[in-house]
Amino acid sequence: MNAAQKSFPVTWDQFHRDSRALAWRLTGEGPFAAVVAITRGGLVPAAIVARELNIRTVDCVAVKSYDHQNQGDIRVLKPISRVILELMDNKEKVLIVDDLVDTGATARKVREMLPGAHFATVYAKPKGREMVDTFITEVSQDTWIYFPWDLDVAYAAPISGDTD
Repeated sequence: MNAAQKSFPVTWDQFHRDSRALAWRLTGEGPFAAVVAITRGGLVPAAIVARELNIRTVDCVAVKSYDHQNQGDIRVLKPISRVILELMDNKEKVLIVDDLVDTGATARKVREMLPGAHFATVYAKPKGREMVDTFITEVSQDTWIYFPWDLDVAYAAPISGDTD
């Protein structure tokens, strides 16, 4: 994170609440025949949404675009499975879930693979917001979200920098 970025740490409790809120928001969009998680960040919210919406067909697409904090080229490590593509061919509703849409590059790549699927994220930044159909919380583009799996319990300095 550079000095110009804001920090937005998310606890497990908050992420669970936000993922359940996403499920509530999606209730009117379904029913969905399947959910596709974008790994790795989309695995946890996809599991929560699948449970809440009683979706039994859960799959993933593995896309790599980040190396810790820097976005690079988009690489598909695991494509969409034939089962999901057949559901789409049969006009079944498929839900794509990710933790965050940032610039929209990953979302754009996955949308190319699953045109017509409903795309949902827990968090959205302005540059990528148009790529998703449903999200819960928007954060500014210069905010770095620290997800619970990225965190460890440690001292945090005051925002102002003063320690007096």
